[in-house]
Amino acid sequence: MSRASGVPGRPWLAAAASLCWLTACAVAPPSTNGREPRTASDQSDPEQRARVRLELAGLYLARGQTAVALDEVKRAIAAKPDIAEAYSLRGLAYASLGEPGLAEESFQRALQLAPRDGDAMHNFGWFLCQQQRYADADALFGRALQQTAYREVVRTLLAQGVCQARAGRWSEAERTLSRSYELDPANPVTAYNLGEVLLRRAEFDRARFVVGRINAVPELSTAQSLWLAVRIERGLGNQQAVQDQGRKLLDRYPQSEEAAKFERGRFDE
Repeated sequence: MSRASGVPGRPWLAAAASLCWLTACAVAPPSTNGREPRTASDQSDPEQRARVRLELAGLYLARGQTAVALDEVKRAIAAKPDIAEAYSLRGLAYASLGEPGLAEESFQRALQLAPRDGDAMHNFGWFLCQQQRYADADALFGRALQQTAYREVVRTLLAQGVCQARAGRWSEAERTLSRSYELDPANPVTAYNLGEVLLRRAEFDRARFVVGRINAVPELSTAQSLWLAVRIERGLGNQQAVQDQGRKLLDRYPQSEEAAKFERGRFDE
């Protein structure tokens, strides 16, 4: 059995975190609940101004211009203090700036204003996962997934599965990530994280299949995914395949940390 290292700390888990974080930044359109969709002409001037500010804030946050994004959010709140999406975005901005107290206060305010907002639940859940408050995060992800109108099921399952893995809840992480993978098998971040969890659980054949689909597409293959393939083959005891995958890693990413680990035989870190 391979002594594969745990999922926390793996590079593509960081990629997964970034994906969850940035996709959470998008401001979801308000629900119409079966009524005629609202357009800009239906919005009051303060609401319209707030929506424009929020769109800008989301763009700035996705680009890493957090302070500028926060300024735009503040302007949106000044224009319309009861707009829930603004507080959720403010929470993301404060979290990015290393202000967990202000971030949590913002997320709580967002859910006070919109108790059924799955996006706010997702954002708050991911923040709590980053704070290692795993049980609270899991509960919020679960609540988001229970919302009938929620559209981002795949994203939240990915975040929930990563968080469960960080908590060392491997069997739950496998179930959650498998569900996300079933819904979106083309998502390389989900596939990578599922592969890591399967390796951790010594389910080498399944891990090989999942990660093999990533590495079969050059545009998706990375140093991390090739290194994962090396460790899977090692778990299976296929020394020739270990060397073959290792050569690919060295050829494509010779300066990577993963290549250095392969050359030094540091498989279990």
